[in-house]
Amino acid sequence: MDWVKNAVMYNIYPLGFCGAPKANDFKLEYRLDKIYDWIDNFKKLSVNTIVFNPVFESSKHGYDTIDYCKIDSRLGDNNSFKEICDTLHKNNIRVILDGVFNHVGRDFFAFQDVQKNRENSQYCSWFKGLNFWGNNQYNDGFSYEGWAGHYDLVKLDLNNSQVTDYLFNAVKFWIEEFDIDGLRLDAADCIDLNFFKKLRHTCKSLKQDFWLYGEIVGGDYNRWANSETLDSVTNYECYKGLYSSHNDRNYFEIAHSFERQFGNYGVYKNIYMYNFVDNHDVNRIASTVNNHKHLNNIYTLLYTMVGVPTIYYGSEWAVTGKRSQHSDYELRPCLDIDNIPNPNYDLYNHICKLGKIRHTLDALKQGEFKNVNIKNEQYVFSRKTNNQLVYIALNLSDNSTSVDFQVEGNGVLTDVLNNNERFDVNGYSNIPLNPNSSRILVFNNGDFSIDFDNAEGNTTVEKISETKEKKEETVTPIEVKIGKYRHFKGGEYQVIGIAKHSETGEEMVVYQALYDNNSLWVRPKKMFEEIIERDGKKLRRFEPIS
Repeated sequence: MDWVKNAVMYNIYPLGFCGAPKANDFKLEYRLDKIYDWIDNFKKLSVNTIVFNPVFESSKHGYDTIDYCKIDSRLGDNNSFKEICDTLHKNNIRVILDGVFNHVGRDFFAFQDVQKNRENSQYCSWFKGLNFWGNNQYNDGFSYEGWAGHYDLVKLDLNNSQVTDYLFNAVKFWIEEFDIDGLRLDAADCIDLNFFKKLRHTCKSLKQDFWLYGEIVGGDYNRWANSETLDSVTNYECYKGLYSSHNDRNYFEIAHSFERQFGNYGVYKNIYMYNFVDNHDVNRIASTVNNHKHLNNIYTLLYTMVGVPTIYYGSEWAVTGKRSQHSDYELRPCLDIDNIPNPNYDLYNHICKLGKIRHTLDALKQGEFKNVNIKNEQYVFSRKTNNQLVYIALNLSDNSTSVDFQVEGNGVLTDVLNNNERFDVNGYSNIPLNPNSSRILVFNNGDFSIDFDNAEGNTTVEKISETKEKKEETVTPIEVKIGKYRHFKGGEYQVIGIAKHSETGEEMVVYQALYDNNSLWVRPKKMFEEIIERDGKKLRRFEPIS
C-alpha cells in the first residue's frame, strides 16, 4: 500500500502516556485529549501515522479488555476519541489501533456470565480450556486457559463463529465510528491463521487500503504476512540487531540481517516491515544502548532500512526506562510535551531531519537494498529505484575515519543529512566520517539539495499540511426511512425500521449489513442522519440508494 510506504509512524501507549490510574476506577476523565498538544510535535517529526496501543475499556493495563466498543473511561469516551481521530485525519495523520483478540479480561461480560451461571452459561464455548472439574488461582470453581499462564487474560476460542462474529462486528464499529486506518494484532503468534484470513476479508471489504500488522517476536515472518493473512509484522530480528551491532561494535550483525531479509535473495522482500527500536514491551533504546553517542546512527539505520520507521513516544528525546521482573510501567511513562525529562535535543533534531529526508527520497521509501561495504565499525549500503540512488554511510567509532566504496558512475554525492556537503566521485569514493556519525548521500549531477529551512529549494520536502479553510458545500439533511443506504466508507445497509430507546425515548435506527453475515446494527437516528466532514468535504453519513 502506497500510504504505508510513505509513512513515518509514532507509537503511543495511551494509559501510560496519559498517566491513567493503573486500576480502572471507571471515572470518566478526558485524559487522551492531551494528544492535541502533541500535534505540532508530530509535524516537526514528519509523523503521519499514530499507532495507539489499547484504548478500549479494560480493568488494568488495556490488554484485559472489558468492552470492545467503549473507549476506556480513564482516557475519555467514544465521542472524544472520535474527535481525536477526526482531528488527526484533518492533519493528514492516520490512526492504527491495537486489536487484542487472543484474550479478554476477567471482567468481560461473557466470562462474568460463565462465573455466574457455570455450565448453564451460553458463553461456555467462547473460552479455551474451560473445565468445571478444576479450579484456578481466583477460586472460581473451574479452570480455563490463560495467555502465557496469566489468568487475568482469559483466552478466547477464535474457532467459535460466535466469538469471531462478535469481534469482527467490533472492528466494523471501529472503522465506521473512528475511521481507523489499520490494526496492530496483539499476540499474533498465538492466533490461528484462519482468523486472520477472515479478519483481512472483513477489514479490506470496508476499507481497501486498511493495513494489518502482527506482533511477532520470532519464526518465519512469511507465515503470518502474506497475501491471505496480514500485511506485515513487527521486525524483532532487526530491532535486536539495530542496538546490539552498536553495543558489540559489529556492523556485520545488522548488515547480515538486512541482507537476509531484503537482499537479492532476501526471504522477506515481499513484506514491508514494521520497524522499531523500542516499544511498550521492551527497554527504551536509551536504556539499552551502551553509548548514547550511537543513538543518532541507530535512528539513521531505522529511517533508511527497508520498511516503515516507528518512534515510540518520548524516545525522540532519549527518554529512558527499563522493565522490571514484575512491571512494564517504567516503559510507559506519563509525558508532558512541555516538560520532557532530560531531553536530548541533538537526537530530537536528528530525527526531525531524518523524517523530512525520508519523505523527500523515494529510494528510502521503496528502493532496492544492497550491502556495499561492511566493516566492524563502518558500514555502507545503498537504496535504489529506477530514478534515484542513495548511499548510507555510518561510523560507530569514537575516531574520525574514512570509508571507500564503488559508486555506480561519475557524478556527485550530496550528503543531505549534513548541510548538503558534496563529494565528486568517478566510479569510486572515499568519504570522510566524523566519530559516531552517519551520512545520507544522494547520487546526482551536482544540482540536488534539501533546504530544511526553506521549502522553496530545488527539491520539494513533503510536509504534513494543515487543514485549510474551504468553501462550504451545501448538503441537505434527509429523513431516514426504510430502504437501502450506503455508508460514506462504502458499506451498504438495509434500514429495517425506527425504534425507541426503552429508557430515554430516543429514536434509534435499526439496520442490517448487506455483506458478510448480515449483522444487525443500531444507531441513534440523529447520528444516522447527520452531515459529516471528510477530507474537507461535507457529506451525509448514510446516503440513500435505489
